[in-house]
Amino acid sequence: MTSSISLNIKNLQEAVTESHIDNLKPMITAAHNTLHNRCGAGNEFLGWLDLPTNYDKAELERVKVAAKRIQENSKVLIVIGIGGSYLGARAVIEAMTGPFFNSMDEDKRKVPAVYFAGNNISSTYLSQLIQLIDGKDFAINVISKSGTTTEPAIAFRIFKEIIEKKYGKEEAKKRIFITTDKAKGALKKLADTERYETFIIPDDIGGRFSVLTPVGLLPIAVAGINIDELLQGARNGRENFSNEDVHRNICYKYAAVRHLLYERGKTTEILVNYEPCLQYFGEWFKQLYGESQGKDGKGIFPASVNFSTDLHSMGQYIQDGMRNIFETIINVEEPQINLSIKEDEENVDGLNFLVGKTIDFVNKRAMEGTALAHVEGGVPNIVINMKALNPKALGELIYFFEKSCAIGGYLLGINPFDQEGVEAYKKNMFALLGKPGYEELQRSLTERLGD
Repeated sequence: MTSSISLNIKNLQEAVTESHIDNLKPMITAAHNTLHNRCGAGNEFLGWLDLPTNYDKAELERVKVAAKRIQENSKVLIVIGIGGSYLGARAVIEAMTGPFFNSMDEDKRKVPAVYFAGNNISSTYLSQLIQLIDGKDFAINVISKSGTTTEPAIAFRIFKEIIEKKYGKEEAKKRIFITTDKAKGALKKLADTERYETFIIPDDIGGRFSVLTPVGLLPIAVAGINIDELLQGARNGRENFSNEDVHRNICYKYAAVRHLLYERGKTTEILVNYEPCLQYFGEWFKQLYGESQGKDGKGIFPASVNFSTDLHSMGQYIQDGMRNIFETIINVEEPQINLSIKEDEENVDGLNFLVGKTIDFVNKRAMEGTALAHVEGGVPNIVINMKALNPKALGELIYFFEKSCAIGGYLLGINPFDQEGVEAYKKNMFALLGKPGYEELQRSLTERLGD
């Protein structure tokens, strides 16, 4: 099947060659077999692997119906969640609609604005969001496996009170949508008691792999994005990236190249975009790789930048700083919208030599020139080309990164699907807040803080 994306590794030069990749083939094959035979660490969380073909079709239809209902009765959807419960949805929505989506006039946008809460503990952020939606009809989508994660739980408590006061408890129930565990947890219990419409977070899919489940699909559908095409793109990826031969599978080749660069001391990967709408895709990428591969003292540090913007800030460090960096560039070959540069008689800015050229032409030359400069400065470059930015291509790109991340984790010899390190801050926070059951830890932390 023709792929919407391609991989270009020519700017790795001598850092990684085809012969280096050949030498890694046995490890790639072993990782492939471990993943597909479901016999490796974390194998109970491989539901995402076949999700593009094995999803619950009846639930998908319910997602579409709920999205339509929200579109008809609300001007705003508040999505409450943190980490994988919101990053994937936000990444897709911003990639498809652009950074100004929520600011557009309602008659031009034609669907609700989508705002996110519960991803921080800032009272200022919550207060400003509450002010923003004042007087507007709104709905809430709460996404949490347990319902007790501090950040979203606080946000839901606040917005639940507001929505019930605005509409009354019975009407509010029709505007609250819960995405949670199918059988257990505080949020599931509340949803059953209050009879909120509920969607399932599959047991075998971790949060950072959940964007193509109702976790991401409901907010994405509310924003007017075609979720059938998104899933079709993921199905294409599942087929295109199924071959165990690293030379015929660009997903595996990307995993192999990352691993080889890591072995050569390149311990930081910067995901680069030249389209501002992909900023939150970079945030999703950072969680996917950071939580999956950063453990046991191993792993590449994932970062992201927006070029050419960050060339005027981070560019100096990338060009001349520590040589532990490599870059992965997402190149969108055809922009969603293009503009041409017109002649100015006075030519004060000296840009008349560009008359008739498109802004995307200038952007592509900036990308090529920057890549050459960075490679000459000792920063290897990988390029992922996308023919166009649309739901189908984005679905394939999501699957590309998810599977490559899993293969890369097995190459490192770690479990790519757990995240025990995330729990450390939570325990300390609960203790310092005085949560029952954490008294001993609270005393220890208090002594360390000198209180």
